[in-house]
Amino acid sequence: MFMRLSLAVVAGLLAAATSLYSPAFAGENSVLQIIVSKETQSLTVYENGKPVATSNVSTGKAGHTTPAGIFSILEKQKFHRSNLYDDAPMPFMQRITWSGVALHESNHVPRYPASHGCVRMPRAFAKELYGMTARGTHVIISEAPVTPAPISHPVLFNLDRPVQMLSDATLRPTVSLDGKAPVEVAMNGPVTGSLPKPETVASPLPDVAPLRILITWRSKADDTRDAQALLSELGYDVGLPDGLIGRKTVDAVNQFKTAHQIGPQPELLSDAVLKALYEAAGKQAPPRGQIIARQNFAEVFSAPIDIRDPEMALGTHFFEVIGVDPANGAAEWNALTLPNHLPEKTMKRLGLQSEADASAPDAAKRMLDRISIPDDIREKIAAMVVPGLSLTIADTGYEMNTGPGTDFVTTVRQSPASKGG
Repeated sequence: MFMRLSLAVVAGLLAAATSLYSPAFAGENSVLQIIVSKETQSLTVYENGKPVATSNVSTGKAGHTTPAGIFSILEKQKFHRSNLYDDAPMPFMQRITWSGVALHESNHVPRYPASHGCVRMPRAFAKELYGMTARGTHVIISEAPVTPAPISHPVLFNLDRPVQMLSDATLRPTVSLDGKAPVEVAMNGPVTGSLPKPETVASPLPDVAPLRILITWRSKADDTRDAQALLSELGYDVGLPDGLIGRKTVDAVNQFKTAHQIGPQPELLSDAVLKALYEAAGKQAPPRGQIIARQNFAEVFSAPIDIRDPEMALGTHFFEVIGVDPANGAAEWNALTLPNHLPEKTMKRLGLQSEADASAPDAAKRMLDRISIPDDIREKIAAMVVPGLSLTIADTGYEMNTGPGTDFVTTVRQSPASKGG
């Protein structure tokens, strides 16, 4: 949900910058989110959906603007020097793009944009924040302030392991060998006395790094890979189906067009060519949506999904699991929506006729209503639900900053009508 905070509220948060956070909050499964507002020049840390610390910051000045969007911490160094700006010191540096944007300490944080693109923080807060975070902690940078809010929706993933039954065995409580942690063990013999009769036992959460999931439109590279695979099935030599249009792919497509009497097209793999390819291979064209998952900064799987009303923009939405209840198989999610202006050229490239309204009530839920994820993909993800699993939905999912060693980097643009002087 997109929510504006009054300047008075922000000022109150800033005044309490060092009093909100205590390291005692930070548990093993704590989920931190860092949210920076360029409008109010403020940073707020949320832990498990609750604000725990805040500070004034200075973002990029004119000509060196700080990008807005969804990022994560890629690298941390207690002392770092800029590779771009005269070896300038950047203590307690937390990198969020490999192209040079980071959070770091500065002795000049004047509560207005003053940096060359980074997010500057006062020394004491920068040091404290450095101790709170880890690689992969999400950083959301927005123009106006945004606040994460709880959300529940059938499309959001829950655990697939709420309860496991042990057939032909009776469970009874006991204690571990160190006498501290209660456990349950299966006994083959009958239970006597007044012990409770447990019927189920919750499975532990998997010890895995959280998935980072992106839902976006299928890209030209996806279409090209599919076309290469279909051409190969039909006997054409395309080389490796890598999503890149090389000489072999061009030759194979032109041979296919000749064989199927397809006339000149506005582009090599036009809609008409792709339609003919799927028909020739006896297959149905995939839906326009794509779900992609990364783990430990590397892609692990992707699959086509259905998105209803493909002429409408998706908007930019961020969802994260901030808690799990293994006994009930439930995941606790929060969400926020970032306004994003799509240029006319991007709208045309994606075949979109209307932009998303980030200020609309329940914008995130309305977007989720349009998503349909195949059961096999849902089962795969449900088996890996842990605190910190995140889902981004965006029209422009692959930005130039997304690559090896990153999570999904999704940037947003401010509408020209809403820009200040």
